[in-house]
Amino acid sequence: MRTTSSREIYANPWMTVREDGIRRADGSDGIYGVVDKPDYALIIPMDGDRLHLVEQFRYPLGMRRWEFPQGTAPDRAEVETAELAARELREETGLRAARLTDLGRLDVAPGMSSQRGRVFLATGLTAGEHERELEEQDMRAAWFDRAEFERMIRDGEVTDAQSIAGYLLLCLHERTT
Repeated sequence: MRTTSSREIYANPWMTVREDGIRRADGSDGIYGVVDKPDYALIIPMDGDRLHLVEQFRYPLGMRRWEFPQGTAPDRAEVETAELAARELREETGLRAARLTDLGRLDVAPGMSSQRGRVFLATGLTAGEHERELEEQDMRAAWFDRAEFERMIRDGEVTDAQSIAGYLLLCLHERTT
């Protein structure tokens, strides 16, 4: 498959949407709508058997959701993901990590988005003041033990795909260390 044309349809400080004309291997033409967003970092703050989550209103869903701290750099900037992870952790929770361990990569929605992310385990945590952005004013943060977090997944209280996949990367990491 090759791209034959590309045009930006929409842009804001967090993303762009483009429409690409493509030519398939059989010679037929088609289109792809693509959401371009910069890479993100997802952080799993862990202290012993406790995990630190944030809860915020997710406008597209129209509801509040618990998830691990995560985000991208402002204005679609590309920032090294470990640096982004430290910043997002501090902004959303006020926590600072002595160690950030890279657990792996996630693709958000590869059928429609170019966005990729890295998952980090944050340990050696110290508390501080959060530095939330305007959109995060209503964010809450709390500690949960792992059994409670797993129950929240089972009961549909945690439905964020990146958080659930990130937790699986943590479980796989623990099996090999």
